[in-house]
Amino acid sequence: MKDEQTSHNAPGESPNGFDQVIVTSRPLEEYRAMFGLTEEELGLSLLDCAAGASSFAAELSRQGGSVTACDPLYRREAPDPARMRTDILTGDAYVRRNSDDYVWTFHQTPDDHLRRRLSAAETFAHDIRTRPEGYVPGSLPGLPFEDDAVDVVLCSHLLFAYPALFSYDFHLRSIRQMWRVAAREGRIFPLLSAAEPSPYPELDRLRRKLEHAGVSTEVRAVPYEFQRGGNEMLVCRPAAG
Repeated sequence: MKDEQTSHNAPGESPNGFDQVIVTSRPLEEYRAMFGLTEEELGLSLLDCAAGASSFAAELSRQGGSVTACDPLYRREAPDPARMRTDILTGDAYVRRNSDDYVWTFHQTPDDHLRRRLSAAETFAHDIRTRPEGYVPGSLPGLPFEDDAVDVVLCSHLLFAYPALFSYDFHLRSIRQMWRVAAREGRIFPLLSAAEPSPYPELDRLRRKLEHAGVSTEVRAVPYEFQRGGNEMLVCRPAAG
């Protein structure tokens, strides 16, 4: 996903990090850790919005899971392999230049990190060609799904990650859309900017607004930390009452 016009643009970097959203590719194993997903939760109906070139949907569907991926990338007849590789290499170059800002446990080395990204993108590319029904073109804050269409909606590395590109209103409308589509809950990871280890500056204000709208939010630790300090997600559920 890119901007409030809901389109992907070419990736770029500013002196302070990314100035445009890049296509990401992460495997099922990483999703499980990022979102703290249990075996039981993997058996629910799931929506991965802003899924990019991740292989989460491909891998979980092969295991019999019910998961749909949604991204504006899928508006193309076929995703551009060159674009995906360019974005992966852009992210890889940034990580290597700023390696001290990352925790090398899940990913053992920069080379291991790149290998996982490229492998996930390859798995995704094969799956979307052979199982296109699992991929729906669309983007926040206007998801093309009915109310309560799935149990859980997941969103990684879009909301909160680009505070200079996405307004407070965009975040609020996006989370409300996630909540509309999710029958049980929405999960957003991480809570940090993609360019620096600082939390989204409007998070407290956003949580108060959601609470007034009947959406309870919880900041929950997860068993995953790659960006230093990025080991928490936001969970959205019905407010008690």
